[in-house]
Amino acid sequence: MTTSGYTESIAAAPRARRKLPRWWFAAALFGLLLGLSLLEQVTGADDLVSRGTVAATLIAVVPIMLAGLGGLWSERAGVVNIGLEGMMILGTWGAGYFGYHYGAWAGVAGAIVMGMLGGLVHAIATVVFGVDHIISGVAINIIALGAVQYLASLTFVGLPGGGQTQSPKIEDVPSINITFLGDFFGDIVDKNIFFVSQTAAVAQALVTNLSWLVVISMLLLVVTWFVLWRTSFGLRLRSCGESPSAAESLGVHVLRYKFAAVLISGGLAGLAGGFLAMVASSNYRDGQTGGRGYIGLAAMIFGNWRPGGLLAGSGLFGYSETLGLRAGGDSVHALLLAIAVLAIAAAVWQARQQQQRAAIITGVVAVALGVLYFAIDEVPSDFSTMTPYVVTLLVLAFASQRLRMPAADGQIYRKGSAG
Repeated sequence: MTTSGYTESIAAAPRARRKLPRWWFAAALFGLLLGLSLLEQVTGADDLVSRGTVAATLIAVVPIMLAGLGGLWSERAGVVNIGLEGMMILGTWGAGYFGYHYGAWAGVAGAIVMGMLGGLVHAIATVVFGVDHIISGVAINIIALGAVQYLASLTFVGLPGGGQTQSPKIEDVPSINITFLGDFFGDIVDKNIFFVSQTAAVAQALVTNLSWLVVISMLLLVVTWFVLWRTSFGLRLRSCGESPSAAESLGVHVLRYKFAAVLISGGLAGLAGGFLAMVASSNYRDGQTGGRGYIGLAAMIFGNWRPGGLLAGSGLFGYSETLGLRAGGDSVHALLLAIAVLAIAAAVWQARQQQQRAAIITGVVAVALGVLYFAIDEVPSDFSTMTPYVVTLLVLAFASQRLRMPAADGQIYRKGSAG
């Protein structure tokens, strides 16, 4: 797949984008929590909004979000980063090696540095030498996979609990644990009050054994939004992804900004890999990323190359993955009903927008899911593990009608092109 193919497959959308009001995020969270609470009442599934589900969802969401955040930095500067998966892989080894020998925070730093090394290779190849972005990214993914296998056999063999495919146990990153608040919210959860208990379960998860890396990752999302959309540095960087020739004619050092963006992208992807090794698990393991770099890229595209949308896409995948792994068929069965209702709403909206063909297809999908929900009592476990991928594909198919990528994303740029 060439860069032009990547660009053409996404860039058929209107450029106008209506700005959402400031309160939309809080309203969306309120509506989501209310909808899940109602779904629990209707279906009898009792683990849709429990403390354990929320905590597991955060752990599933963060590495996808960090990888997508890395892709956002890179692509806002005009460089496609398919190599996120490889940079995450490098980060898992960095966390395993430095975390074991020098402590938890050294493991975090090691993951970031290893990811930045992958970003450095990608930046040199694409920004300096003008290599096709897709080819460079795929090469990094392949090289990183072999490199960490070699490094693991070189550094972990002979250590207690270590071997060719895993590191010894890593020291845990400190966690937030406010006991009296956790107990208070736990008492409310036990009373089983509609919506109130579900809200308390979310609050309990946020004050009980919450890793500092989760907090830092969410802060990085906010920092990214502020830097890219509220500072002159961010404006210049985004201009490199929209019209690098025009940016250079105004005195912007385009190649310098692209290079910096790809390095930051690599560091964030490396941190995502470090999170998998240090929070989602307790050591480095071969194959630990499980394609989350690609999923992060899909979440970024779903989010229309913006932090808020990226968080929503990451949350969608992370939550559906958690339900499939944690609660199995009952919760996934309840999720079928929710998706069917949402699909009906989407079909009505598409019909009102004069998108008749899309409305018919969406309506058929909604009816099929509704029939499936009433026809079976439990989703088989083998299909439960497929849930996050199926949900992501369905939502991406619906969201593809409104995507607007940076205009110069994936284009090879040479210094002096403005003249």
